[in-house]
Amino acid sequence: MIIGVLFELINDAAVVGIAVMLFPILKKHSESIALGYVGFRIIEAVIIIVGAISLLLLLTLSQEFVIAGAPDASYFQTLGTLLLAARDWVFLLGPGIVFSLGALMFYYLLYQSKLIPRFLSVWGLIGAPLLLADAGLLGMFGHSPFSTISIFLNLPIAVNEMVLAVWLIVKGFNSSAIASESAKTDINEV
Repeated sequence: MIIGVLFELINDAAVVGIAVMLFPILKKHSESIALGYVGFRIIEAVIIIVGAISLLLLLTLSQEFVIAGAPDASYFQTLGTLLLAARDWVFLLGPGIVFSLGALMFYYLLYQSKLIPRFLSVWGLIGAPLLLADAGLLGMFGHSPFSTISIFLNLPIAVNEMVLAVWLIVKGFNSSAIASESAKTDINEV
């Protein structure tokens, strides 16, 4: 479990790091939306850290349960159930709702700026609301995140994120879109 929490913390650093590294590029197209995107990624990371802490607390609770023995089991059971529920809510809020809102800003900026092909931006603009519907509407009312409908709603943004990563590694951003925005900035400064 500790290794899993460590991976979550590494993920948090990557989530914030990617947003911060993209900020200088995205702010040329809309500084307020780019800042909102970074802010949502930071909020997402903080929420995931809270979930990681709940897992570590669950580990500590289980060790204390072994020490205490069976007479106090009901208290431990209640606390364990509470920590697991906290983890479920954190997963719903961070990677579900907050990520979706940040992704909407991100893909809107990518669409507006033409930094990547439009089909990838549109794909993200379709996938993010589907994830938001799953986490926000279905998840908050007790729908299982592992049901067929949840998988269907999460699949478009999950595949899009992987395709976008490969696209950026292989092709990068559209250099003509970056150059045209830099030219506009230079003209405005004169």
